[in-house]
Amino acid sequence: MNWLLTPRLRPFIALAAAASLLLNVALLMPSIYMLQVFDRVFSSRSLETLVMLTVLAALALGLGYCMDRARSVLLARAGRIVDETLSPPALEAALHESATARHRTDRSAVQDITRLRGFLGSPAVHALFDAPWLPIYLLVIFALHPALGWAALASALVLFGLGLYTERHTRAETEDVMRRGRTAALQVEALSRNAEVLVGMGMLQRAVASWSGRHGEALAAQERLSDASASLSAFGRLVRQAVQVGMLGLGAWLVIAGHASPGIMIAATVLVARALQPVEHLIAGWKSLIEVRAAWARLQQQTLELQQEQALRLPPARGALSLEQVTLSLDVSRPPVIKRVSFSLAPGECLGLIGPSAAGKTTLVRLMLGLRTPQAGSVRLDGMELAGWPRDQLSGVIGYLPQDVELFSGSVAHNIAQLGPVDSERVVAAAQLAGVHEMILRLPQAYETELGDGGCALSGGQRQRIALARAVYGNPRLVVLDEPNANLDSEGEDALSRAIEQLKQTGCTVVLVSHRPPLMRHADKLAVLREGALELFGPREQVLARLSSPSVHTLRRAGPGGAEAQGAQA
Repeated sequence: MNWLLTPRLRPFIALAAAASLLLNVALLMPSIYMLQVFDRVFSSRSLETLVMLTVLAALALGLGYCMDRARSVLLARAGRIVDETLSPPALEAALHESATARHRTDRSAVQDITRLRGFLGSPAVHALFDAPWLPIYLLVIFALHPALGWAALASALVLFGLGLYTERHTRAETEDVMRRGRTAALQVEALSRNAEVLVGMGMLQRAVASWSGRHGEALAAQERLSDASASLSAFGRLVRQAVQVGMLGLGAWLVIAGHASPGIMIAATVLVARALQPVEHLIAGWKSLIEVRAAWARLQQQTLELQQEQALRLPPARGALSLEQVTLSLDVSRPPVIKRVSFSLAPGECLGLIGPSAAGKTTLVRLMLGLRTPQAGSVRLDGMELAGWPRDQLSGVIGYLPQDVELFSGSVAHNIAQLGPVDSERVVAAAQLAGVHEMILRLPQAYETELGDGGCALSGGQRQRIALARAVYGNPRLVVLDEPNANLDSEGEDALSRAIEQLKQTGCTVVLVSHRPPLMRHADKLAVLREGALELFGPREQVLARLSSPSVHTLRRAGPGGAEAQGAQA
């Protein structure tokens, strides 16, 4: 539970601990009240003493109420701080891992943070704060009678031993249940994304059957854990009840033997019940403690890997892009998908990237965007490795139109503004550059039209054109367009052509990936990719001439830094 001692939480946790101390001291009063009533009021028959003791007990209970409420409020504030502090970096880390296809693609960061926040308002955390004050109750019981104190101490040790056994016995099963539950949830998410394909192709029953198998395994693991937890929790309650009976019996024996008064017997019984109650709650809520610890461990792994922002601001990017002997392998047991690719683009140049399907074009595009990190070689923007650029300084520098266009819930303007504050002039300028301004004006509420999740209110071509406006928003210096005309009609293709020419005139570097030859007339250079290797690279006319000749000869091309590289024989 070291996360409870992070700097921002420390004052709240310290105040909550102080409130717990005062609360537990105040809750000693009912036992003292019983002791005094049995031993003093009954013997003296003094109503004044009874009234005075009752007033003191009421004041102590009032103090206990205030401290209990203060502790709950403080822990609720601490939960909010946890959420506000961890949510942005954890979500950023999860999205970054998902975009860069790292080995861990666990996107449960928000659920983990919700679990931490919920834990701070649960009875388990209250028991965690009450348990350290158990020695106070034991000291009071020892003061009443040493025999009762030793019996209470032995009972506490038994319950603590039961708690340790619970932790060892259920930790592995709890982690297994959480892992299986996350796997089943991710499968549901994947099925939901492909619901149209599943229904349209009659695959729904097979998909549900596949999910049911994993879900059944998760339910079986959950059932085993619930059975074990229920047994241990019931045994813990039984032990506490048995301790109360034993303490009452021991106290009665001491009273009969003349070693203690009836008041001591009753007070010790109440005190030991109160002292052991937090331990019982911890045993019952041990599963939540394990889940919270695992959630914190996952969040630490994600947030620690975030790229540290650099204080030094780099000069504005110009858009010069170069790849130097770039090699990428997605699986060490298989051949590389990108093999020693080298070329360079000056600001304002347009590169056409062509090749057969599965040649590695999209993977190469992801390398240019910094979404993949090459095992060898480097991808440089303005001479600096792309991985070294602070991500916040690349905002507005790179525009990207992917093959699979996804728009976000919100207005058209909000989507074009890249989910940031809507600058009307810049939004309209981007729409006009993309040639989509008139189309947007024809929508029911123009730029304020709500798209819904995924832009479902629009056709595929409309989504692609709005995504183009999003890509060119803010005057980027590098724009990567992956199959930008896949869903466009003739009007859309004309608008795309005008946008590419205008981007080039403004000095923006453009990378085009397309299977349609007419779009390549805008390219200054062509790169032919085959099986991950750069087969040809050079000025468009020269590459086209080589491609149209019966035998493609070696093409000399200028590599980074002016060095010459040889194209492969076709």
